Amino acid sequence: MTITRRTLVLGAMSASLSAPLAAPFVSRAQAQSWPGSNVKIVVAYPPGGSTDAIIRLTQPALQDKLGTSIIIENRAGASGSVGTAWVTKSPPDGSTFLAVFDNHGANPFVLPNLPYDSEKDLDPVLLIGTAPYLLATSSSKPYNTLADVIDAARKSPGSVSYASVGAGSVGHLAMAQLAQRAGVKLVHVPYRGGGPAMTDALGGHVDLLIGSTALSMPQVNTGGLRAIAQTGKDRNPFLKTVPTIAESGFPGFEAYAWWGIFAPAGTPKPIIERFGNEMAAALRDERISKQLIETQQVTLLLGGPDVEREFVANQMRVWGKVVKDNDIKADQN
Repeated sequence: MTITRRTLVLGAMSASLSAPLAAPFVSRAQAQSWPGSNVKIVVAYPPGGSTDAIIRLTQPALQDKLGTSIIIENRAGASGSVGTAWVTKSPPDGSTFLAVFDNHGANPFVLPNLPYDSEKDLDPVLLIGTAPYLLATSSSKPYNTLADVIDAARKSPGSVSYASVGAGSVGHLAMAQLAQRAGVKLVHVPYRGGGPAMTDALGGHVDLLIGSTALSMPQVNTGGLRAIAQTGKDRNPFLKTVPTIAESGFPGFEAYAWWGIFAPAGTPKPIIERFGNEMAAALRDERISKQLIETQQVTLLLGGPDVEREFVANQMRVWGKVVKDNDIKADQN
């Protein structure tokens, strides 16, 4: 048989019509009837952290809005990459979502051989919000301003230490960037979590602590820690007396804790849209939003997929350069 262009075209059309679709088409009407069963949110960190707290805070309201049970599963390990990898391999049918913290944007650069592509294997759903990091010191230490810290580090290189929640964390990267810009050497002391870091900061075993406002503010409010500087572009409304690093001699300096929701790549857009909208509505609840804003100093952004995609891409650009410039590697546990 002679194979002509017409034969090829007709054959391709016939094959495409008879072949099953690679991914099911879900209309907006079908998305409204979703979910047909329980929905799982994987928190890629241990119980008790800020990401876990936010998801559990919204769980009851989200269940009411979606009309199904929301199962929260903590899959911690390797700076959140263990849980993230698990979600990337889950069916993209709206049954599984992922909740992440700010190190999600740094992991591709500090963790070698990630078993997934952060941009290709996940679809953005909702950028929940941001909060500044706080640079603080024990009330027994002599540092009152960022200038005091920089002066001490210049006079005695390697004499000023700071604690973070782990090597490769955004707090660590922010301090590495600050030291680079200031031209000083600061000694990084990584801890496995905020609790141990806070204990040693309060005890004066390290000079400084770089931590999220959620971690540090309780001790700042009780006088155990003295706040030196915050890392947001502008002063947080609940930290009006604490200067930003940008206004303390380092224009343009910004670093944020942030929280977001993702889905396995290929999850139908109407389902992503509905889940994101319902979670945003739950977060807007007066009781929930007040708790997040007042206790964790979170600025609720509630940005959709396009907003989250652009935000995370920018975070990756910023921290990828810092990691490369300082040859930083993350904790693997």
